[in-house]
Amino acid sequence: MTKIDIISGFLGAGKTTLIKKLLDESFKGEKIVLIENEFGEIGIDGGFLKDAGVEITEMNSGCICCSLVGDFGAALKQVLAGYAPARIVIEPSGVGKLSDVVAAVERVQAEAPDLHLNSFVTVVDAAKAKVYMKNFGEFFNDQVEHACAIILSRTQKIDQHKLDGAVTLLREKNPKAAILTTPWDQLTGAQILSAMEGGRDLAHELMEEIEHEDHHHHHHDHDHEHDHEHDHEHHHHDHEHDHEHEHHHEHGDTCTACCGHDHYHHDHDADEVFTSWGRETPRKYSREELQEALASLAMTEDYGIILRAKGMVPCEDGTSWLHFDLTPEEFEIREGSADYTGRLCVIGSELKEDQLEKLFLLA
Repeated sequence: MTKIDIISGFLGAGKTTLIKKLLDESFKGEKIVLIENEFGEIGIDGGFLKDAGVEITEMNSGCICCSLVGDFGAALKQVLAGYAPARIVIEPSGVGKLSDVVAAVERVQAEAPDLHLNSFVTVVDAAKAKVYMKNFGEFFNDQVEHACAIILSRTQKIDQHKLDGAVTLLREKNPKAAILTTPWDQLTGAQILSAMEGGRDLAHELMEEIEHEDHHHHHHDHDHEHDHEHDHEHHHHDHEHDHEHEHHHEHGDTCTACCGHDHYHHDHDADEVFTSWGRETPRKYSREELQEALASLAMTEDYGIILRAKGMVPCEDGTSWLHFDLTPEEFEIREGSADYTGRLCVIGSELKEDQLEKLFLLA
């Protein structure tokens, strides 16, 4: 039997960090395959997981839906046939819908009875639940609603009032899932895995709900921020003081049509809302240059609606490398290992690519 664990979560929630903790503390000695479904032009997270001895199938595809309906199922079958692992860990795209991933696994499961859907969980950045629910509810809410466990990250960084508020919002969307609120450094991997697997009976129940959901409701009657009249109102970054900025976005101006597959229930595909900008560059950066660029990217809306940025670039001292991670309103720069060339990746909505080129001193 091969167990499948799906670890979903919005961009920058901490999925990869959680997977590494589970690999280090819970899955040792098991034959494991990790399947990543990255949204973006450049896959950045593969390196340290390869070092951990995990086989990785990276699927960098512009179309999330096609990868789930086509490539994803094929990759899963290939992994089963070629590796016969004890466990498959699936890390879906941060902007994918968990319901799609579960449905794709179920389709393979119908042909492979030894496949067991062990858990499907969602990692949520506790500090950003409110703003993501407001800005990108169609994708974020789907991940929350269909999880058998919700694992909150960075809970040690927010006060009790904000944590309680995040749990209340999540509980409204999913009244049944276990919600883990304890900081991860206070939990063992075994404790987290136990909570994930504690939702197994619930997982079966939720799968049946997914299968029997009213098809008409999903196509025409979503309670999302998007009103389906192509006059969508987005509330931009919520900030700590809840300032709301209205923005009208017409998909017809910026989006490609759906790619024509018979997708599992959808209103919008990720490609219709999110775009990615990625560059490989040998350019060396000083820490000050990178700090200045990331501060502008995190704190302003000059470059579009930025959800996530990540990269590794050589430092101008010629000997070290700078790695960075960015989510709205915060970022981190640290020293890390060298890569074959400098790599930058930004994911968001309505990205201004020319401005990004200038920001990172590439134009």
